[in-house]
Amino acid sequence: MKYEQATDVRKEWSSVCDSVIRERPKFIKRTRDKMCLSSVKLMNEILAVYTFTAKQFTEPDGSVTIALDIIDITENGESEEDARLKIGKRILEYAEDYYENFQIYSISPDKKSHMPYIIKVLLTDNARSIGKSIICREVKR
Repeated sequence: MKYEQATDVRKEWSSVCDSVIRERPKFIKRTRDKMCLSSVKLMNEILAVYTFTAKQFTEPDGSVTIALDIIDITENGESEEDARLKIGKRILEYAEDYYENFQIYSISPDKKSHMPYIIKVLLTDNARSIGKSIICREVKR
């Protein structure tokens, strides 16, 4: 792996950014620290394999409940569309909380695996799109 030195990157910041957007990600080294600078488009492509799956229940009153598989979030709405919007909002809130408390959540055994989903949600930043993207399987009660 070819790492570029942080001091060189800093000196050529504008051209480095152009290169990252138009060509490829950059791997940067600062003393012992190593990092990757990437475009959002590339990050979205990398994270495309992370999809939310859920169980979907139609309640006796006709409302719809959606329960995520990977993250313990469940929402109920008057319709599927309403439930998807509500769960999209809850996922986005959780992602924002995760990001704010990243140092704790990212090492927590029960939350560490959520990280790629969180990054994907933060990049999407739209509750309706998040809700619509959930792959639901109908469960009969």
